[in-house]
Formats: sequence, C-alpha cells, structure tokens
Amino acid sequence: MNRHIGFGRGHGRGIGHAIGLALWFGMQALPLQVAAQPAAQPAMPSVVQTPADALPFARIGEQVLPRGDYRRALGVAMRQKYYHAQPPEAEVAAFQREIGQALVDRVLLLAESRRSGLLPDAARVEAQLAPQAQRLSQSPGLDATHRERMLAAWRTQFEGDSLIGQLQARTRQIDPPDEATLAAWHGTRRELFTEPEQVRLSVILLKVEPSSKQAVWDAAHAEAGTLHRRLLSGADFAETARLQSADASAANGGALDYIHRGMLPEALHGVVDGLQPGQLSAPVQVLEGVALIRLEDRRAARERPLAEVRARAVDLWLRDQGEARWRALIERLRAATPVQIDESVYAPLPAQDSKARAG
Repeated sequence: MNRHIGFGRGHGRGIGHAIGLALWFGMQALPLQVAAQPAAQPAMPSVVQTPADALPFARIGEQVLPRGDYRRALGVAMRQKYYHAQPPEAEVAAFQREIGQALVDRVLLLAESRRSGLLPDAARVEAQLAPQAQRLSQSPGLDATHRERMLAAWRTQFEGDSLIGQLQARTRQIDPPDEATLAAWHGTRRELFTEPEQVRLSVILLKVEPSSKQAVWDAAHAEAGTLHRRLLSGADFAETARLQSADASAANGGALDYIHRGMLPEALHGVVDGLQPGQLSAPVQVLEGVALIRLEDRRAARERPLAEVRARAVDLWLRDQGEARWRALIERLRAATPVQIDESVYAPLPAQDSKARAG
C-alpha cells in the first residue's frame, strides 16, 4: 500500500470558543432581529423569542436566570465553535452543560466582585461603548428608545467584564516562588522542560503531482529504486540531490536542519526510527512524490536543568498557581451558593442514553 505523507510542517488550527455570555444578559426584552454587534463579536444568531424563554433556567441564590439567556448564550457559543456546521451529536450534551455552567459562574463571579468592593473601570467601559454607540446611531431601523436600551445592555456587559477581569487579576496575583519551591515544582513538571528528540535528515525528492496517474507514480518509484541502488554502491548523496531532487534542499545537497521528531509526518516516524546515522531509507512515497531519506544525526531528548530555564519556570509556576487559585475561587463560590439548574433544557448525556436503552 502506498503511504502518502509529506515533509511540510502542518499548521493545526485550534478552535477557540470565547463566549460573550453576558452580552445577552438583560437583552431578552430587546428586538433581537435588529440588535447590533461589535466588529469583534460574532454575528447575532437569529433567535425568535418563545413563551418558554421567560421560564427559569437556573436559580442562583436569590437570582433567577431565564431560559432565554441560556438559549442566546448557547446560540453564540455554537456559532463560535462550530460556525454553521452541525455539531457532532456526541458533543452537544456536554457543550450545553458547559455553557449553562459558564452562565452560572458569571453570576457568582459578579456577585463576588461586588462583595469585594470592586468597581468597573469607567474609562475602559466608555471606550468600549463608543463604537457601539456609533454603530447604533447609523442604524435607521432603531428608534431612540431601542437604541438606549441596547446601549444600556452593552454597558452592563462591559461593566461585568471589567469587574470579573479585575477579580481574576487580583485572585491570580501571587509572589514569585522561593528557590526550594521552584526546584520542587520543576522536578514534578520535567516534561515542560525537556527538549524532544531531534533528527537531521538529507532528502532526495522525485516530484510527482498527487493527482497524477498511477503510471507516473510507478515511473517515479522505478527511478527512485535506480537512485537507491547507485547510492548504496557509493554514489555521492549530495551531488545526486543537486542533480535529481525537486526539494528546496537540493541546493544544499539535500541537507535539512535539525527537526523535532514530532514535527515529521506521523507516517514517516517508522521510517526514520528504523535508520541509524548515515543509513539510507528505501524509496518512500510522500505527498509530494517519492523520496529517499538519509539519517545524518540523531539528538536524544534532553531535560534542561533549572539553571537554564529559571525565568520560564517562574512564569509557568505563576501561571499554574494563579490558575489553581482562580479555579479554587470558582469552586468555593459554587459550594457556598445554592444553585438549581433546570436540566430538562439539556440533551441527555451519552452515558444516560446507553443506560436508558439498556433499561
């Protein structure tokens, strides 16, 4: 079976789903079809209000969140994460609960911010409001009453963001560790300070377009086999690469820089792992054509001592400890506040589906 692999480093794109949850807070009474969005926010989903939107979604202490807030937050989050695609059924139930919990946590954090005596950063809030006011002033479909109500909703959003941001910064603030603490932590997080194995390769690539007919691929394999035999018989690899290779490294005799093993295409790992320094691989089909690979050198993974990475270790320790304190605060607020969520709005979790079918 032909193995289609490539030398190029992939550029994976992580999909974040930052949710402007409180954007919808207090906006349930607004005409959603004309509510304006800032440039940095996702477009407003098309949501038609229903009588059920006024029903309670969650009771958080003495505060009640209506279902409409949850539906709007979920709509924004769905579009942020999945764009217009249909989300995988297996993920929907967990994602719904994630959004519901985020709404509840926001209420808890806002209450804690006010108990702590924090005040919104007025200058920042006004700066954030200015472009919204400008956009609303250019919306002829809005009358003055709706415009003011929407600006008030934006103000609530931005003031809440300011309060939670300040609370988070205060909670995460922590003094740098002493040497003993840092050394102990470094010893438990060695994977963060270990350089992975590196390899240095040379390559000869016989270019073949991926869409080429099988006869073209067969011819490239045959030519690569001929070159392979010549190289094993003593032909100079660098000179052969300069004359025959279509790879960008040809001008350097096929020589590539050191590369982390993990940056190689996964299907190539077995080929490289089976080589000793100076050894040549058999012809291997890659995305760009047929290649001959020679392993020039292999550097073993190396753990970097604390003396080499102290500054980075301190930064990572502060980040970890700050995150732990933030999560601990949220857990404490959850435990201290009675919260009731109407989970009938959620899809059943997969495990629950399985149990239901088994029963």
